[in-house]
This record gives sequence, structure tokens and C-alpha cells, in this order.
Amino acid sequence: MALRIHRYGEAILREKGKTVTTFDDGLRQLSGDMIEAMYANNGMGVTAHQVGEAIQLFVIDPGVKTTEADFFYELDGERPLLEAIMPLVVVNPAVIDLSAVFTGLEEGCLSFPGVRGRVKRCHEIRMHYQDIDGNEHILFATGSLAGLIQHLCDHLDGKLFIDIMDEGDLLKNRQRLNDIEQGLL
Repeated sequence: MALRIHRYGEAILREKGKTVTTFDDGLRQLSGDMIEAMYANNGMGVTAHQVGEAIQLFVIDPGVKTTEADFFYELDGERPLLEAIMPLVVVNPAVIDLSAVFTGLEEGCLSFPGVRGRVKRCHEIRMHYQDIDGNEHILFATGSLAGLIQHLCDHLDGKLFIDIMDEGDLLKNRQRLNDIEQGLL
């Protein structure tokens, strides 16, 4: 089923997502539809919030727009091929380790069409999460993958990238943000 991406100004994007406690066919269907929406919109990740469900769930595939030269990762202490683990379904994520080193990354968001700006993110993270079956995992990530994960985790807490965007970039995007919020774009 084609899911609609909710846009800036819609209240659900500011909600805190509920913890997922049921791992069933409904969750599998939702995550599959989210993956379809991510690819259809040329995105690298989509949260449940962005498709109308305020729960702790996102899907991710950085290989759509980046290369492995942009980041490093380990899943459960190993380094499987990226193609073997992507797209990744992430349920109930918790970033349990953040580096003190920050990177200024330019970000965009499917809920903010045409808006891009620099955001300060931790260069390295360690994320605890559950997969679609409820199994627990730990993902270590650096660079652009770490930034993408932080962006998606923020969404699940009702925090948007414009909340921490560079002030100059935010000013440059002000008119477009107003247009999106008013439903003109």
C-alpha cells in the first residue's frame, strides 16, 4: 500500500512515539509499506511518524544515496555486507553511546521537501534496538550513517531537524518552511 509522507505542520511529527510491544504481521506489513514509501520517495529512511503512526519504528537504507566510504558500521560486533542487512527495520531504538566528536552534516527530510541545512551531530553512536521479530541488536555507526540514525531517532521523540539546524540555513529556508506548514507545497 502506498503510504503518504506527513509534512511539516502536521501534529503527528511532534508526538513522542510509543514503545512497540507487539511484533506481529501488522508490524511487518507497516514496515514493508514504509520501506516501499522510502524507496518511492528516494529517501534513506522513514519513521512511523512520517506515515501516520506515532510508534518507535523506522526503516533505513543509506545505500540509496551514499557509499560505504561515508561511514563505518558494525552490527552485533560483526561487519556483514551492507546489502545483507539493508533495508534495516529498527524498532524501539535507544542511542546508548554518543561520541564527544561532532560533525556538521547537511541534511534534508522527506517531511520537508526542498529544505536542506547543516545540523550538528555526533560522529559516532552505538544504538540498541529490536528487529521486526523482537530480537535485540547493537549497531555501531560513524559518519553519515550515525547522522542519519540520529535524525530518525529524533523524529521518534517529536524533534525535527529544523530544531537544531544552523541558524543561517534556517533563515534561508524560512519561506519554504512557511509554505510547507501552510500546505502550499
